Amino acid sequence: MKVLQVTGNQKLTGSIRISGAKNSAVALIPATLLASGTTTLCNVPDISDIDILEKTLNYLNVETKRASGSIVINTKNLENKPIPKELSSKLRASYYFMAILLARFKHVEMYFPGGCQIGLRPIDQTLKAFRLLGAEIKENEHLFIMDANKLKGNLIPLDMPSVGATINTILVAVLAEGETIITNAACEPEITDLALMLNKMGAHIAGAGTSTITITGVPELKGTNHDIIPDRIEAGTYTIIGALLGNYLKIDNIVPLHIKALTDELEKMGANIDIHSDYLIIDNQNKLKGVDVETHVYPGFPTDLQQPFTTLLTQASGVSHLTETIYENRFMNVFYLNKMGANIHIDDKTLEIHGATKLKGEIVEATDLRAGASLLVAALIADGDTEIKNIEHLLRGYEEIVEKLTNVGAKIEIKEI
Repeated sequence: MKVLQVTGNQKLTGSIRISGAKNSAVALIPATLLASGTTTLCNVPDISDIDILEKTLNYLNVETKRASGSIVINTKNLENKPIPKELSSKLRASYYFMAILLARFKHVEMYFPGGCQIGLRPIDQTLKAFRLLGAEIKENEHLFIMDANKLKGNLIPLDMPSVGATINTILVAVLAEGETIITNAACEPEITDLALMLNKMGAHIAGAGTSTITITGVPELKGTNHDIIPDRIEAGTYTIIGALLGNYLKIDNIVPLHIKALTDELEKMGANIDIHSDYLIIDNQNKLKGVDVETHVYPGFPTDLQQPFTTLLTQASGVSHLTETIYENRFMNVFYLNKMGANIHIDDKTLEIHGATKLKGEIVEATDLRAGASLLVAALIADGDTEIKNIEHLLRGYEEIVEKLTNVGAKIEIKEI
């Protein structure tokens, strides 16, 4: 078993370069199967989620070549096969293959997707969209069987601005007949990134990044080259670390607008942060004061930063409140933070965080990806040594996290026990 060993209270100085966005890559890689021919994606993060997607592509007889920061995908021999549970259950984003195979072949068989256990993550909005576009869907013990004689554009009014449902609707609609209009669409940058790549392939998508997206179907798409946007959650995580330990730490290769919800809160807290066109510099000379924050869909405060931000608030003076509005089971890090010395109380969907409290090294467990990030932040600021178990969760979402932190002065290593 692999564990992460961290010795805390090390000042961090230098530069951390942000990798390509995980949440873009896991949609863009399946989306390449909509096109005939070869697509090259650059700025691809080297994380385990990408490995799982590549295994699924190879299972579907798609040729892939990985190089440093890129993947070349050739779809000429793509086959439509039932996707087994051992592939679909490893990754939430595996359900994008439902949309791809439905769009390309009008038939798909696939088990319910997996991912981190952070609460109910239903796919009802995706299934609603598929039905409105012409699919018939049967479910038998978590196996979905979908068929369509013809896929035809329609009005898709989402009940909530779901990222997954928005992406899945786009993926089907680009090859459907006629016009599809998604209302109450999610506005995340990863959706804009997807639309940009698909339009390069020959799709007609307008309005991505707004709550109304219009897709005019086309008969076919062709391969292209595309650079994935920087990862705003990785950028946010390292910025949070910099607010606690940074000695003029540079977070490089960012889109400042994408993390504005975070940097706005940091400025309210009194953080010393200097934002430029594609990088920021953060220093921890100032004492931080508590704030009240709620998670919301983009451009609001991201749920994926809620857990690392919780750790930050343990070091802010006064009482802070952090309300999670997206997922109902995203507080599993709190038990371990309190074990390390934090003073956090859970009241339904809200955390009451009393700070600042001194944290001490402990043996803790990453229960999901962002909980792992939260505990890593805690370990970096704690007195003594911390051992984080189940680090496979953390490695799913952060490329070369040990190397990046070591290079700026952290004492951190992966050990086999």
